[in-house]
Amino acid sequence: MMFIEIISNNLADWGPRLLKGLHLTLSLTAGGFCLASIIALLIEYLRSRRGLIPRLVARLYISIARGVPILVILYLLYFALPEAGITLSAFMAGTVGLGMVYAAYLAEVFRAGLGAIPAGQREAALAAGLTPLAAFRIILLPQAVRQTIAPLLINLVSLMKDSSICALISVPELTLVSRELMSESFLPLHVFALTALLYFGLAWPASIAARFIEHRLQGHTPRRTNRRALPSLAVGASP
Repeated sequence: MMFIEIISNNLADWGPRLLKGLHLTLSLTAGGFCLASIIALLIEYLRSRRGLIPRLVARLYISIARGVPILVILYLLYFALPEAGITLSAFMAGTVGLGMVYAAYLAEVFRAGLGAIPAGQREAALAAGLTPLAAFRIILLPQAVRQTIAPLLINLVSLMKDSSICALISVPELTLVSRELMSESFLPLHVFALTALLYFGLAWPASIAARFIEHRLQGHTPRRTNRRALPSLAVGASP
């Protein structure tokens, strides 16, 4: 009871500051995920081309993005780019860094989604007179998105949790605000227990929704598509 009482006594001071940090965490997540989706679609378009160079560029990007830690990329964007005359705010560096890294993971998700579409559809679209870009945008992409909703949600949750790394480049998101409160109150257990509860309150419903969507889609998808283990392409899985 003493534990809960201490949190209750400090909630009037901690609450508004934690919610402000949470708002910034959600902004980082939304911005990073949108950027990652755009880059991932570009990567997948390059991989769908028949030329060797576009495919090599796409593979090289994925290898670098997945092989370099997020923190290193954030440090390069925030501390190294100013030496080249390009200065990004901490929030912008965090958004761009998260987007660049997660683009590699989302590209693998989109590849699996496109792989579940019969190859004849692309050939039929090209035979009907569509350009490769139009065939990708009009015919293939809408079907791939439906196939990848569940793993996209899983990656969104992972991105939200990884946004806490942005505290190390002074982005005042939830984790950094929690560290400041801990330094002021000398109550690390209470502060970070409340912080963990906020993260869990966001991540758990999204994970439940991802599993629900996955089961719903499997129930309405032919067996040959079900063999594609899309959720396994979340962050950290092998391509």
